[in-house]
Amino acid sequence: MSQCLYCKQRKGKRSCPALGGLICPLCCGEHRIVRIACPQDCDYLESGSDYQQKRLGEHFMPLRREFYRQLADFGGEKAVALYNLVEVVTFSYFQDRRDGQDAEIITAIQALRRTLSPLHVPSAPMPIFAEHLKKEYDSFKKQNPQQIADATLAPEVLDRSIRFVSEFSGAGFQSQRFLAGLVGYVRAYHPEIAAHLTKQHEAGRIVLPNQSFAPPSPEPHVHGPGCEHHHH
Repeated sequence: MSQCLYCKQRKGKRSCPALGGLICPLCCGEHRIVRIACPQDCDYLESGSDYQQKRLGEHFMPLRREFYRQLADFGGEKAVALYNLVEVVTFSYFQDRRDGQDAEIITAIQALRRTLSPLHVPSAPMPIFAEHLKKEYDSFKKQNPQQIADATLAPEVLDRSIRFVSEFSGAGFQSQRFLAGLVGYVRAYHPEIAAHLTKQHEAGRIVLPNQSFAPPSPEPHVHGPGCEHHHH
């Protein structure tokens, strides 16, 4: 009997290009995209990247909620606001780009962290998205100086953010798991914010959303300009 390469218990009946052998239908259905790095052209994938985003968005949601809880415990609403800004800028910039990679987000967060370090010495020009993230942080900080982590708190928040993004992304070369998870999550659970950010990005305006998609109360929530949410 040809054993399933994933569970090693049931019979493998489907050819899995990611595992290089046979997989049982149960493992294929449950773990595809989320835990198995399926290639785009696999016969068992449904509607390509939209399907991937939906599956990864569902997987992303509880992990993201827990990360926000940890950030709130560590640094309160200012820490939450900084990571939320990273998510907002990332979604706005990459939501309609099929070629974006998680490495670009990690590099941008690392670059922002370096610029906020007291020991920072400017080096080579930053990549395009890193420049974009830095500009958005500076803009938000200027307009809302009391609402977001500053140079004393930000480096640790960004270190934690790098770890979170990297762990969700996984070890795959040119991984897009974090990007797909974030985009899929926002589109599925916050369609009105997704539409708002898409419109802003198309207009070329600075991304300062009047709503946050940080998890709702009693989990931490960022109050931005025009926000009408209330704590219960």
